[in-house]
Amino acid sequence: MHFDQRTQAALREAGLSTEEIRAASERVVAATTEAAADLESFFADIETVYSDMDQAHSAEQFPEHAVDYLDLFTHADDIRGYLRFDSWGVPVEGGRVLSDDVVELSLGPTVNDRVRFAADRDAL
Repeated sequence: MHFDQRTQAALREAGLSTEEIRAASERVVAATTEAAADLESFFADIETVYSDMDQAHSAEQFPEHAVDYLDLFTHADDIRGYLRFDSWGVPVEGGRVLSDDVVELSLGPTVNDRVRFAADRDAL
């Protein structure tokens, strides 16, 4: 089950049955899996993205990135993986779709920030 022991106890105290808690947990896992698939789909169909990533070596407000791939896996409500650009990559520690044109990834070491990506600079 997705929820830890304290959360399960709190949900029971709020009046949910074990079956209702289990069903909610399954919905969380399904939503996480769907979000990861949507994020991978966004990057799969695009060769170049723009971001609001702060980069010391770029004067652009929204730098351009050539994308090789986004590879994600899920565990309960966690989305993890790796985003590979043409010459570097970064661990992914979460993400969400903001619109049809913009996604947000929580990037790990070397970036350590939430970064929005779009296929078009104007979308940012």
